[in-house]
Amino acid sequence: MTNTIETEQPLRPLSAFQKAAIAFGSVAMGAGMTINFVVVAPLAREAGLNEIEVAGILTLSAAIYALMIPQWGRWADRFGRKRIMVFSLFAMASTNMLFLFALQAALIGVVTGLSAFFLLVFTRVFFGLLSPGLQPASMAAMTDATTSLTRAGGLGMLGAAMGLGSILGPAGASVLAEFGALVPLWGSIIFCAFAGFVIGFSLPKSRGNRDSQRPTPLRIRDPRVFPHLAFLFTYFVAVGAIQQTLAWLIEDRYGLQKAASVQATGIAFACMSIALIAVQFGYVQPRKPEPARILPIGLFLIIIGYLSAAQVGSFAGLSAAFAVVGAGSALAVPSANALGSLSVERHEQGAAAALLSAAPPAGFIFGPLLGASLYSQEHRMPLFVSAAMMGVLLAYRLLGNRRRPG
Repeated sequence: MTNTIETEQPLRPLSAFQKAAIAFGSVAMGAGMTINFVVVAPLAREAGLNEIEVAGILTLSAAIYALMIPQWGRWADRFGRKRIMVFSLFAMASTNMLFLFALQAALIGVVTGLSAFFLLVFTRVFFGLLSPGLQPASMAAMTDATTSLTRAGGLGMLGAAMGLGSILGPAGASVLAEFGALVPLWGSIIFCAFAGFVIGFSLPKSRGNRDSQRPTPLRIRDPRVFPHLAFLFTYFVAVGAIQQTLAWLIEDRYGLQKAASVQATGIAFACMSIALIAVQFGYVQPRKPEPARILPIGLFLIIIGYLSAAQVGSFAGLSAAFAVVGAGSALAVPSANALGSLSVERHEQGAAAALLSAAPPAGFIFGPLLGASLYSQEHRMPLFVSAAMMGVLLAYRLLGNRRRPG
C-alpha cells in the first residue's frame, strides 16, 4: 500500500509555475471579494443607504455565491478547469465594474433611495451568479495535479492564497485611496483581469474531466469533519461581522470622509496583513508547530485584539490592535484547516480540504448582516460579540485538547 502511494502519479501534472499561477488567481479573487468591505461600506452609506441595507447587499451576493459553487464545480468538470477559472476572474472584474458604476451613480445622485438600493442589489447579484467558478475549478485542477501525499499541501496553498488576498486587498485600498475613493475598486478590477490573463496563458489547454478519478466528496455531516467545519463557520461569521463594520467604526470614531475613511481602513487592514505575513512566514512555515498547540494561542490573540480595538481611542492603537488580530489569524486559520484535513484518512484529505473551503463564504453570508445589526445598536458591539464568539471557540478547543490528542 505504501509503495502504491509513493509511486502514484498526478492525473494531470502541472509545473510549479502553473500551480503558482492558479494560486495567484486565488489571491486576486480574495482581494476582489474583501476590498468591498473597505470601499463599499462607507461609500454606500454616504449614498444614503443605512447599515442594514449595505450589509444586505453583500450578504445576498455571498449567499448566491455559496449556493452556486457546487454548480460551477460541475461545469468545471464538463467544460474544463482552465476555462472556468479564466471566465470567473473576468466575470468578477466585469461585475465589479458594473457595481462600481452603480455606486458612482448613487453617490452623485443619479439614483437615490430604494432605486439606488435595488440597482446595487441587481448588479451585485450578477457577481454571485457568475464569479464562483474559480474556487471549485482551481481546487479540481490542483487535485488533478497532486498525489495523495501532496494533495493536502496543494489545496492548502490555495486556501492560504485566498486568505492572503483577503488581507492584501483592503491593505492595497489604503494606497489607491490616495487617488480617489473609488480607485481601489478599479485596482481590484484590473487585478482580477490580469490574473485571468496569467492563468489563460500559463495553463495547458482546457479539457472536460467528467471521468477523472477525483476523491469522492465527503458529506457535510461526516462526524470526523463536521466539528471542524462548524468551528471554521463560526470563526468566519465573527470575522465577517468585523470586516463589514470596521470601515464604519473608523469613519464614525475619527470623523473621516470618503477617501480618508477608505485609506484609514486600509491602513488598519495593512497592519493586520503585515503581522499575518510575518507570523506565517517567520514562524509557522519554518518551525511547523503543532496545529493543536498554536490554535488556542491564535484565538486568544484575536480576542485580545478585538477587545483592544473596542476600547482604544487613538487610530495608532486601533491599528496595533488589528496587528495582534493578524498575528492570531496566522496561527488560527491554518491550524483549524490542518486539524480538519488530518481528521480523515490520507486519501480523503483532498475531499476534506474542499469541504472546509466552504466555511469562509458560508460564514460571510451571516457575518456582515450580524455585524451591521449589532453596529446599529452600538458601534463597539460587533467587536465585543466577535470576541465572545472567539472565546467560545477557544473554550471548545481547550476542552477538546483535554479529552483527546490534537
